[in-house]
Amino acid sequence: MTISTGTKTDPQQQANAATNESGYYAPSGGHPPQTELLTDRAMFTEAYAVLPRGVMRDIVTSYLPFWDDTRLWVIARPLSGFAETFSQYIVEVAPGGGSERPELDTAAEGVLFVVEGEMQLTVDDDRHTLGPGGYAYLPPGQRWTMRNHGREPLRFHWIRKAYEAVDGLETPPAFVTNEREVEPIPMPGTDNRWVTSRFVDPSDLRHDMHVNIVTFEPGAVIPFAETHVMEHGLYVLEGKAVYRLNTDWVEVQEGDFMWLRAFCPQACYAGGPGRFRYLLYKDVNRHSRLSRQFF
Repeated sequence: MTISTGTKTDPQQQANAATNESGYYAPSGGHPPQTELLTDRAMFTEAYAVLPRGVMRDIVTSYLPFWDDTRLWVIARPLSGFAETFSQYIVEVAPGGGSERPELDTAAEGVLFVVEGEMQLTVDDDRHTLGPGGYAYLPPGQRWTMRNHGREPLRFHWIRKAYEAVDGLETPPAFVTNEREVEPIPMPGTDNRWVTSRFVDPSDLRHDMHVNIVTFEPGAVIPFAETHVMEHGLYVLEGKAVYRLNTDWVEVQEGDFMWLRAFCPQACYAGGPGRFRYLLYKDVNRHSRLSRQFF
């Protein structure tokens, strides 16, 4: 297995990973020099966690069976007291790499979102080319493969969840799209300063998770402490903001990941100077589990 993309060691080079043509931040790994300060914004609490982009280095990458020339940062996984409903990876595939057996769990559904490079995705017998902003939903049991046939590294998010089937509801089909093809929906009373790009119709109850993109223009806010049953994973694609997590206000920027437990109060102030955008996961449309036999 050969991965030759994680060679950046200078902090400024690490920051420059954000300045790619896609507008989405993608980590590049590397290792900090001995002169770098230990102090960072990493936090792990009972209600939330913050994984700043500076912790996504070579030393914390993982590998998967049947994936060639691929490494990944695992930023969420089912764990008592942490993420309960999903896992999330940032996957880096070198040129020529990929997998013919990417998903080994037949009960897992997934979303792929490309932030850098180009993905050749095959779903059943249909071939798709996904560039930055490319989005794919893959239902449980779906046959799919992917390869990086380009000359540059491919980086994408892979969000996985155990699908909760409901008697009388069909499993949703696979689909492929791009953020550019999705019309953002403004929140009421915000003059389009807070919008959400929804890849799935919220009224489609076949889906038990949503993976959306939320955008705030400079100065926009979430004007109250949201407190709700949905668990959240938020990966900052662009910009910076001050985010309310439980009782704390935390500075976040592109490349940071936040996990919020169900009912963790949250709010946001997007102070600028540019847009603040994040990839948002949440679990939806299902009864709360009361026993292991419920579903």
